[in-house]
Amino acid sequence: MTKRLILFDLDGTLVDSAADLAAAVNHVRACFKLPPLSVDAVRQRVGKGAQDLMERVLPGLSDSEIEEALCRYLEFNRVHIADYTLPYPGISSLLDRCAARGITLAVISNKNEALSTLLLQTLGLAHLFVRVCGGDSFPERKPSPLPLLQVMQELAVEPDQCLMIGDSSNDITAGRAAGITTIGCAWGYGSDRELAEADYLIQEPEQLLSYISRRWFS
Repeated sequence: MTKRLILFDLDGTLVDSAADLAAAVNHVRACFKLPPLSVDAVRQRVGKGAQDLMERVLPGLSDSEIEEALCRYLEFNRVHIADYTLPYPGISSLLDRCAARGITLAVISNKNEALSTLLLQTLGLAHLFVRVCGGDSFPERKPSPLPLLQVMQELAVEPDQCLMIGDSSNDITAGRAAGITTIGCAWGYGSDRELAEADYLIQEPEQLLSYISRRWFS
């Protein structure tokens, strides 16, 4: 039986976590006596990991201050991992139906691996994924293809039997470099420009099911 794999990004693809990320960012900014940022402002800065986010929302701080801020951010995010975060509409059904068809599912996020796993556990989705990888799981993170290639190798799945689903240029660039089909989800945090290089663009999860049926089960 052919083994098929879908690699999902997490924030902005499976879940809308922007409000919780903004709360964590603003907790840290308050510690440094800085005014809060809007959810939209934080949403535009996420995608390249917590270290990069701290550098972008705390300009002008020293390396030691960024390190302190990162620790504060990660701890706040851990305690408040899903105060507001929910799967996007249709995602839970999509995952259940993919799993029911025997498709292997994995997450490749730039969020810390432990926080990614905790978030999926809190939302009751973790059991659907055979592998949850974060920005600290490998020596390189998206847009490097390394995490994707490593997971495909671990799971013994050929590139032509794999899809990368994401909402940002990090996901599309990594997927293309790994030699797999990329699908941009328009409901996430990325702009149309970021998703312009995706092989396909979908507006809602149901469209992914239609694509999978045509590609793998027709």
